[in-house]
Amino acid sequence: MGKYEEAKQQVTTLCHNLVEKGYLMGTGGNVSVRIRGEHAFAITPSNYDYTIMTPADVCILRYNLTVLEGERKPSIESALHAAIYENRLDTNCVIHTHQLYASAFGLTKTPIPALYDEQARFLGKSVEIINYAPSGTGFLKHNVVIRLKNHCNAYILQNHGALCLGPDPDRTMFNVQLLEKCAVTYLLAICTEKKISRIPLPFREVAFAMLRKDQKKFENANEH
Repeated sequence: MGKYEEAKQQVTTLCHNLVEKGYLMGTGGNVSVRIRGEHAFAITPSNYDYTIMTPADVCILRYNLTVLEGERKPSIESALHAAIYENRLDTNCVIHTHQLYASAFGLTKTPIPALYDEQARFLGKSVEIINYAPSGTGFLKHNVVIRLKNHCNAYILQNHGALCLGPDPDRTMFNVQLLEKCAVTYLLAICTEKKISRIPLPFREVAFAMLRKDQKKFENANEH
């Protein structure tokens, strides 16, 4: 087995699962996994059908985007993923999708407040909107890096899609699904035109403190 085979397989498995659940469609979105102990990551190739993707199609890049392995062109958002790994040491997996309900809030620039305990515990205090910038540009990377300072694990890209982070592939996949649950239920609640309740502030802060405690463990692990 090659040096990066495990990371390549993780990316491939994530993509197949995301397609099966309807979060990745066509060639939209991108997925990456941090390579532990190196300034490198595994990421999906550009403009490639996820349903037929294999580990051999996955690209391995350094944070400066030097290619270590892979014959295909890396995702157009590779620089964005690299910036996330450099700025969020708690993050070991990044999933960018065009999932429908979360993306809808990107059209109205409407953040999703803390509606559920598990949302605050795993996604953060709220799901914020990242201002629009064209895909694959330094402008988008800049806008994302600014938002990363709130230590949340889910964001909505204006007129684009969703961005979820996590400490490992399984948790990041969970975060994608949790974000869509929050988006669907919040949208339905808005449609009733009734007052929408949120979890009380003290409980939100306790749940978020638990998230930060977990994140710091991974931050420390990735610093060494």
